[in-house]
Amino acid sequence: MNSKVFLFLRIFFGLFLIFFGLDHFFNYIPFPEMAPEANAYFQNLLSTYAMQLVGVVEVAAGLAFLFNRFGALMSLILMSVSINAVLFHLFLDPEKIYGALILLILNIIFIYQYKEKYAPLLKSK
Repeated sequence: MNSKVFLFLRIFFGLFLIFFGLDHFFNYIPFPEMAPEANAYFQNLLSTYAMQLVGVVEVAAGLAFLFNRFGALMSLILMSVSINAVLFHLFLDPEKIYGALILLILNIIFIYQYKEKYAPLLKSK
Protein backbone atom coordinates (compact mmCIF):
# COMPACT_ATOMS: atom_id res chain seq x y z
CA MET A 1 0.00 0.00 0.00
CA ASN A 2 1.20 3.50 -0.77
CA SER A 3 2.90 5.07 2.26
CA LYS A 4 0.80 8.25 2.01
CA VAL A 5 -2.44 6.27 1.91
CA PHE A 6 -1.26 4.22 4.89
CA LEU A 7 -0.32 7.41 6.77
CA PHE A 8 -3.77 8.87 6.08
CA LEU A 9 -5.50 5.65 7.19
CA ARG A 10 -3.32 5.43 10.30
CA ILE A 11 -4.20 9.00 11.35
CA PHE A 12 -7.88 8.55 10.46
CA PHE A 13 -8.06 5.26 12.36
CA GLY A 14 -6.27 6.77 15.36
CA LEU A 15 -8.69 9.71 15.53
CA PHE A 16 -11.67 7.38 14.95
CA LEU A 17 -10.61 5.19 17.87
CA ILE A 18 -9.89 8.09 20.22
CA PHE A 19 -13.22 9.76 19.40
CA PHE A 20 -15.29 6.63 20.03
CA GLY A 21 -13.09 5.44 22.92
CA LEU A 22 -13.51 8.67 24.84
CA ASP A 23 -17.28 8.43 24.38
CA HIS A 24 -17.23 5.44 26.75
CA PHE A 25 -16.23 7.87 29.51
CA PHE A 26 -17.85 11.19 28.56
CA ASN A 27 -21.02 10.00 26.72
CA TYR A 28 -21.13 12.84 24.17
CA ILE A 29 -22.70 10.70 21.43
CA PRO A 30 -26.47 10.32 21.96
CA PHE A 31 -27.35 6.74 22.82
CA PRO A 32 -29.58 5.33 20.04
CA GLU A 33 -32.73 3.30 20.51
CA MET A 34 -31.97 -0.45 20.49
CA ALA A 35 -33.95 -3.68 20.48
CA PRO A 36 -34.84 -4.89 24.00
CA GLU A 37 -32.39 -7.83 23.81
CA ALA A 38 -29.57 -5.57 22.65
CA ASN A 39 -30.37 -3.01 25.33
CA ALA A 40 -30.38 -5.66 28.09
CA TYR A 41 -27.03 -7.07 26.93
CA PHE A 42 -25.50 -3.60 26.63
CA GLN A 43 -26.72 -2.62 30.10
CA ASN A 44 -25.01 -5.72 31.50
CA LEU A 45 -21.77 -4.70 29.79
CA LEU A 46 -22.08 -1.21 31.27
CA SER A 47 -22.77 -2.50 34.77
CA THR A 48 -19.60 -4.62 34.78
CA TYR A 49 -17.44 -1.76 33.44
CA ALA A 50 -16.59 -3.84 30.37
CA MET A 51 -17.38 -0.88 28.11
CA GLN A 52 -14.91 1.30 30.02
CA LEU A 53 -12.27 -1.35 29.34
CA VAL A 54 -13.22 -1.22 25.66
CA GLY A 55 -12.82 2.57 25.85
CA VAL A 56 -9.33 2.22 27.34
CA VAL A 57 -8.33 -0.23 24.60
CA GLU A 58 -9.74 2.05 21.88
CA VAL A 59 -7.99 5.17 23.22
CA ALA A 60 -4.70 3.32 23.70
CA ALA A 61 -4.90 1.90 20.18
CA GLY A 62 -5.78 5.30 18.77
CA LEU A 63 -2.78 6.89 20.44
CA ALA A 64 -0.57 4.05 19.23
CA PHE A 65 -1.67 4.65 15.65
CA LEU A 66 -1.35 8.43 15.90
CA PHE A 67 2.17 8.26 17.34
CA ASN A 68 3.13 5.26 15.17
CA ARG A 69 4.19 3.19 18.19
CA PHE A 70 3.07 -0.40 18.90
CA GLY A 71 0.55 -0.35 16.05
CA ALA A 72 1.04 -4.04 15.26
CA LEU A 73 0.39 -5.01 18.88
CA MET A 74 -2.63 -2.76 19.23
CA SER A 75 -4.10 -4.11 15.97
CA LEU A 76 -4.09 -7.59 17.46
CA ILE A 77 -5.55 -6.45 20.77
CA LEU A 78 -8.18 -4.35 19.00
CA MET A 79 -9.28 -7.30 16.84
CA SER A 80 -11.21 -8.78 19.79
CA VAL A 81 -13.09 -5.50 20.20
CA SER A 82 -13.77 -5.31 16.45
CA ILE A 83 -15.12 -8.84 16.17
CA ASN A 84 -17.29 -8.47 19.27
CA ALA A 85 -18.73 -5.17 18.00
CA VAL A 86 -19.64 -6.74 14.65
CA LEU A 87 -21.17 -9.82 16.31
CA PHE A 88 -23.17 -7.65 18.73
CA HIS A 89 -24.65 -5.64 15.90
CA LEU A 90 -25.06 -8.60 13.56
CA PHE A 91 -27.18 -10.57 16.02
CA LEU A 92 -28.74 -7.93 18.29
CA ASP A 93 -28.80 -4.59 16.47
CA PRO A 94 -28.18 -5.08 12.72
CA GLU A 95 -29.45 -1.63 11.69
CA LYS A 96 -26.44 0.06 13.31
CA ILE A 97 -23.67 -2.29 12.17
CA TYR A 98 -21.91 0.25 9.92
CA GLY A 99 -19.54 1.71 12.52
CA ALA A 100 -18.55 -1.76 13.70
CA LEU A 101 -17.89 -2.84 10.11
CA ILE A 102 -15.69 0.20 9.52
CA LEU A 103 -13.76 -0.67 12.69
CA LEU A 104 -13.31 -4.29 11.59
CA ILE A 105 -12.32 -3.46 8.00
CA LEU A 106 -9.76 -0.88 9.09
CA ASN A 107 -8.42 -3.28 11.69
CA ILE A 108 -8.01 -6.02 9.05
CA ILE A 109 -6.19 -3.54 6.79
CA PHE A 110 -3.77 -2.70 9.59
CA ILE A 111 -3.16 -6.32 10.53
CA TYR A 112 -2.38 -7.01 6.87
CA GLN A 113 -0.03 -4.02 6.69
CA TYR A 114 1.79 -5.15 9.83
CA LYS A 115 2.00 -8.82 8.71
CA GLU A 116 5.81 -8.82 8.60
CA LYS A 117 5.87 -7.94 12.31
CA TYR A 118 3.91 -11.12 13.09
CA ALA A 119 6.22 -13.45 11.12
CA PRO A 120 8.42 -14.35 14.14
CA LEU A 121 5.32 -15.27 16.13
CA LEU A 122 4.05 -17.60 13.42
CA LYS A 123 7.37 -19.24 12.61
CA SER A 124 7.66 -22.91 13.56
CA LYS A 125 10.89 -24.28 14.91
